[in-house]
Amino acid sequence: MEIYKIENLSFTYPDRVKENLSNINLSVNKGEFVTICGKSGCGKTTLLRLLKSALTPFGDITGNIFFDGKPLAELDLREQSSKIGFVMQNPDNQIVTDKVWHELAFGLESLGCSTPEIRTRVSEMASFFGIQNWFHKKVTELSGGQKQLLNLASVMVMQPTVLILDEPTSQLDPIAAQEFLKTLEKINRELGTTVILTEHRLEDAFPISDRIVVMDRGTVISDTTPERTGSVLKAMNHEMYLAIPAPARIYGAVSKGDEYPLTVRDGRCWLEAFAKNNKLDSTLIPKKCESVEADTVIEAKDVWFRYEKDLPDTVKGLNIEIKKGEIYAIVGGNGTGKTTALSLIAGLNRPYRGKVFVKGEEISKNSSIFNGVMGVLPQNPQALFLKKTVFLDLQEIMSDMKISGEEKENRVLNMAKLCRIDGLLDSHPYDLSGGEQQRAALAKVLLKKPEILLLDEPTKGMDAHFKEIFADILYDLKKSGVTILMVTHDIEFCAEYADRCAMFFDGNITSSGEPREFFSGKSFYTTSANRMARTTIPEAVLCEDVIAACGVKTEKKEKTYSNTDFYNEEKTVNPSEKPPKITLKRIIGGSIFLALFALACFFAQREENQWIKALLQFVSIVGIAGALMLLIPQREFGREFEIPQKSNKKLTKRTLAAALLILVAIPLTIYLGVNHLGNRKYYFISLIIILETMIPFMMIFESRKPEARELVIISTLCAIAVAGRSAFFMLPQFKPVVALVIISGVCFGGETGFLVGAVTGFVSNFFFWSESAYALADVCFWYNRLFGWHSV
Repeated sequence: MEIYKIENLSFTYPDRVKENLSNINLSVNKGEFVTICGKSGCGKTTLLRLLKSALTPFGDITGNIFFDGKPLAELDLREQSSKIGFVMQNPDNQIVTDKVWHELAFGLESLGCSTPEIRTRVSEMASFFGIQNWFHKKVTELSGGQKQLLNLASVMVMQPTVLILDEPTSQLDPIAAQEFLKTLEKINRELGTTVILTEHRLEDAFPISDRIVVMDRGTVISDTTPERTGSVLKAMNHEMYLAIPAPARIYGAVSKGDEYPLTVRDGRCWLEAFAKNNKLDSTLIPKKCESVEADTVIEAKDVWFRYEKDLPDTVKGLNIEIKKGEIYAIVGGNGTGKTTALSLIAGLNRPYRGKVFVKGEEISKNSSIFNGVMGVLPQNPQALFLKKTVFLDLQEIMSDMKISGEEKENRVLNMAKLCRIDGLLDSHPYDLSGGEQQRAALAKVLLKKPEILLLDEPTKGMDAHFKEIFADILYDLKKSGVTILMVTHDIEFCAEYADRCAMFFDGNITSSGEPREFFSGKSFYTTSANRMARTTIPEAVLCEDVIAACGVKTEKKEKTYSNTDFYNEEKTVNPSEKPPKITLKRIIGGSIFLALFALACFFAQREENQWIKALLQFVSIVGIAGALMLLIPQREFGREFEIPQKSNKKLTKRTLAAALLILVAIPLTIYLGVNHLGNRKYYFISLIIILETMIPFMMIFESRKPEARELVIISTLCAIAVAGRSAFFMLPQFKPVVALVIISGVCFGGETGFLVGAVTGFVSNFFFWSESAYALADVCFWYNRLFGWHSV
């Protein structure tokens, strides 16, 4: 009997012309295990969310969905919550409490179950899933695999009829993923629960499934048994053929038949039978080109790190060397310290012992590491998204580049085409699927043109087709001299594309080597092709190796579009130009200026002649400015020093308007104030001039879209300066505003210094209410005199 029946279902997200789901007709029987697969963005996640009303995305829906013979919309929220379980892709998005036992009981508490019933169900489910050993732990102490298992148990404790899972193994290592899928098989076989699963990692999902549904561009293109799916996709010459299990791909290339072997055991039996009648020649296996010696770009020497003083070490004596232009892959289980090691190399964390060097310089002393030198793609791509659309997000990463708006737009469009997100530029980043978010984050990182690329789980959520495109991108970057270090659970990808691989265990690298040598002979951290062919072709690591040894010539893959020529263009920002370092000459010069400042202040306090006192005050300002310029390396806030380039661009309308205001309006204001405002001219003139200088500056400042960190620093400096002027107004010789403006200009650039001074002068005047009131009265008086405003 059907548990789900979908009839003519179509769905379109707001502001999108093209349908995300188009005329879907699908049925799922009770007790079935159905796996839905397809390329990223094909509509898998949207379809799953439509199967539970509480998770339905906003958009236009047509068609019908029936659950157990009734329209899904007629089921109330309580009934859907208890009968339809949903496990999300990211385990952290679903956990709502702080303790494991409380998370298990939370759903039952929400349904209003009695305390004895809650205790009975929780204890039963904890025993079924083997959670007893960490039943009382905090959820923050669990590994990724344990968190996902906890989410599954928390759903199953409510005894659902249907279990829906959206790529649940995407963040798990190979062993944890296998264990999780075995648990799903156990639930399906022993409890009779219907399971609907979407997955990109199909090696372990195919053998336990009853049906495989393949989607493409919002439609179902195949719905058949796992054994026949390979032959259907091969006949269609579809890209998803690359995603089917390795034994099936090898069988499809070597033999003719409709039902393909799915497991390593079945594939090995077929290969051994094939070897009895055919000669297997391991010399036909293609060899990789030998690596060329290059300079060391990344080096870690005896690095130790722990997150807190009382916690155990996460990284223990790490030693690693990575050469220029090398693709270096690190594999290992969850919780072994791989991501922590990556954060140490990126300079995001500091070791308490040992040193990390990047391009021969200690990472802790290189403050400009992220300005064109290093790019980091985090495990969670959402950490990089700041704007409302993908297009604006990609433009944001180039906000500090001195290039025209047209060139920025061209770079964004080219990068979007490269990463296959050109049709998603108007979408909100959070509305994208997991794989699409990963590609958008990759595009954002690549726009900075980093010389070193650190990737944490880069293939997470990527379909098999885009993995090939991604590999082409990495190879092109490698040819451009980019060094790539990635942490991943994708064994097949590492084996095929990495130059060197390393095993991370217990906070350190236990083994490393060239992929063919590294993966040969391992039991779990190796490819399916190697496990399958171990008894007949022990040297084989990839599917192509086994196929070649069987005497079948494989067609050379056509290189997909991956134009990375922008890496060879001259960079706008030159990372080699570093701020000047403090030398002995600078220290001596700065000391002289400091002495000049001190002497000028000393004599100014004792001088009675106002003209000489003013001169001494000017000398003191020059002294402190010179000292700061010499002792503090100058650098524009958030920017590197840039090579001056000639430009033939015409002045913009905004610049011309600003020049007109400053050159015409300000002199006119001074003239009118001096000749017509009497004894109140100072306050009126100063207030209007401040406004006239700030307005054009604000126009220019806002046009370049300043970063949040700039605004926070500028606001803080303005607040301190205003407070200083208000607090020390009774001491005319003490001028904190002047000091803060000088410091702002020297340390953060002239633009910041001007803004701090102008805003401080404008805002602080409001605290001297009597002066501001007089100035306002003068304004009203002259307005009345000129325009006849008799109500003043």
